Amino acid sequence: MHMAGRVFFGQGASAKVKDLADSLGAKRVVVVTDKTMQELGVAEKIASFVRGTGREVFIFDEVEPEPSVETTDKAAELAREKSCDLVVGLGGGSSMDVAKAVSVLVTNEGSAAKYQGLGLVKKPGVPKIMIPTTAGTGSEVTFTAVLIRRSDGVKGGINDDKLYPDYSLLDPELTVSMPPYVTASTGMDALAHALEAYTSRQASPFSDMFAEEAMVRVGRWLRVATWNGSDMEARSEMMLASFYGGVALANAGVGACHALAYPLGGMFGVSHGVANALLLPYVARFNSLAAPAKYAKAAKLLSGISYGNLGIHEVALACSEILDEMVMDLELPNTLSKLEVGIKEEHFEEMAIKAMGVSRPMENNPRKMDLADCVKIYREAME
Repeated sequence: MHMAGRVFFGQGASAKVKDLADSLGAKRVVVVTDKTMQELGVAEKIASFVRGTGREVFIFDEVEPEPSVETTDKAAELAREKSCDLVVGLGGGSSMDVAKAVSVLVTNEGSAAKYQGLGLVKKPGVPKIMIPTTAGTGSEVTFTAVLIRRSDGVKGGINDDKLYPDYSLLDPELTVSMPPYVTASTGMDALAHALEAYTSRQASPFSDMFAEEAMVRVGRWLRVATWNGSDMEARSEMMLASFYGGVALANAGVGACHALAYPLGGMFGVSHGVANALLLPYVARFNSLAAPAKYAKAAKLLSGISYGNLGIHEVALACSEILDEMVMDLELPNTLSKLEVGIKEEHFEEMAIKAMGVSRPMENNPRKMDLADCVKIYREAME
């Protein structure tokens, strides 16, 4: 069981970055973020907190929705050149993943690609503070940085305990600016983390506790946060759901949905949250026969319904139906064709091969999946 650093939660918690930079004795700070955070003035607001203590702050705002190795290397080059001794990740999972990678690239030579895999980072990085502005990825409490190699379109993670953030500042106020589509897709990402950690072969009572708390909150609050974005209770509960899902993921891992989603991002540029939301009902239906007790419990947690005298397999199957309904209510694409990115049946085998190559999630999946199963799920999800 592992928890990442110290976590501060509550409206206005992001201002804590000033005190933390001071306590860490940082002199030069790099804020890793994206263009949206820069345009909204959030990046400058966070930078001003730190500058107020007389420290130098450099803003790197080039992180893409699906971050690349190349962009990460560029951010790391800036941090090295400026001798930065603190990294602040500000934004969604993409910005935080890049920030975590940058923190170790300051102290470890070479490209981020060199460290994609498990436990390949040699030296600890400089301190890192994560400030999420979405409620979904849970990246603020995980040891992974998922990056795409532009050279071959393969998506892979740097997975190492040295990537765990030192501090995470969970400020629900920063999520209010998210439009409905982003709120929905990132919220479904949080649910994918919770459900897949819950049904993982590596699940434990510890990870189950956090996964259950995440699912209850997503089921109750995601629709509200999406369609009434100014509701601070909904925003706060979804930020907690994301955090709890991240803790569950960090300790139990994820499953086949994530593996199947990776090629959608790597080959077609589909955002991670949208890919997970689309595929989650299909994978849940496939897995429910192998872990009926867990999927039945998940159905009850998500819906708040007891299901009376229905058999366990019927309730387990209901989980996929609940997920289908959520995707529809959130107005997210529920078939591959609705993504409108040019996916055709002829791509399925290549997608399946790449999905099977994401070995750890596939090994965690409660039901063994082979190449033919992957193709079948893509085919079912097509129309």
